[in-house]
Amino acid sequence: MARFNVSLKSWLAHYHALAETWGRKVGIHEDAEDAMQDAVLRILENDAAAIDDPRAYLRRSVANGVIDRHRRNAILPVLPLHELEEREHPMVSDLESEVFSRQLVDDLKTALAELPLSCQQVYVRHRLEGWTHAEIARAMGISRAMVEKHMTRALQHLNRKLQKYAP
Repeated sequence: MARFNVSLKSWLAHYHALAETWGRKVGIHEDAEDAMQDAVLRILENDAAAIDDPRAYLRRSVANGVIDRHRRNAILPVLPLHELEEREHPMVSDLESEVFSRQLVDDLKTALAELPLSCQQVYVRHRLEGWTHAEIARAMGISRAMVEKHMTRALQHLNRKLQKYAP
């Protein structure tokens, strides 16, 4: 089967239709749009010409992205700070803040040390250094799926170990 040369414009032609379709299916347009943006970013970061069927690639990639987001939210729900009530903000007084921060960092280091080295590396590179999953996979010589598994394991472990810091 011949590969077909695809311009950036033809990739983006599918964006709106797929985002709308997944928004209706999922009921949360933001999740569908985020999954679409992740898919398009992967296309732009990698070789777009290597994909035989751009529409099918986007459809499958968005489906996987929406499923991953729902799974992640089921394991570790995330709520933006601006949606929290004032009493729920993770703030401490100035007198306590240095001790509180030092204790949190120490507990984070301890919890990270309990994880396998690969999970530690994935967490630090992604959350603290800002690497993408694709960059981590290339640097560590593992698949992106494995990077995501290591990240999920690290987040679940840290969530359990640092629960006392939750509001």
